[in-house]
Amino acid sequence: MSKAELTRAQIVDSAVQMARHAGLESLTIGAVAERAGLSKSGVFSRLGSREELQLAALKEYERRFIEQVIAPSLREPRGLPRMRELLRRWLQRMADADTQGGCLFASGAFEYDDRPGPMRDAVVEGLQQMRRHLARTVQQAVDEGQLRAQVDADELAFSICSLMLGVHHDTRLFGEKRAAAWAKASLERLLAAYVA
Repeated sequence: MSKAELTRAQIVDSAVQMARHAGLESLTIGAVAERAGLSKSGVFSRLGSREELQLAALKEYERRFIEQVIAPSLREPRGLPRMRELLRRWLQRMADADTQGGCLFASGAFEYDDRPGPMRDAVVEGLQQMRRHLARTVQQAVDEGQLRAQVDADELAFSICSLMLGVHHDTRLFGEKRAAAWAKASLERLLAAYVA
């Protein structure tokens, strides 16, 4: 990796860390430059506009989520084992919001829900991809005979995503330490209602 690539990676990492604690809207060229120990022109020359910086941070956050949550779960057998591992890793990540900061897609959903533009489009696409992946995982569990045939994969994916957003909300806004445990219990009850 070249020095320019390393510097860009350092800038994007600084942006991700800032955004996880204060939201994507907190990112400015100046604030990220200060955190990364670089000049504003150094950040601008590698990433361009503020919006490009925000998009780069969101894309890097998504890459890390795939690497740390989705990819490891794919090593599990299709169906419920895979889904449970996905949910375990995802819930652990949401519960770590105290120390690691929040989920950029969850916070971005609130920041950009009624603000058209590239940032909203990127947040929507990321959340839709996650929900589609989750629905496929649910459908695989149905196909494997582990969940009942009449399960609506999209509806169950919606319910699970809603619980995860609730964990983010209660952990970040209320500082509720029990949110992850509550969600875990709710997920178990939810899945138990659909087990074949």
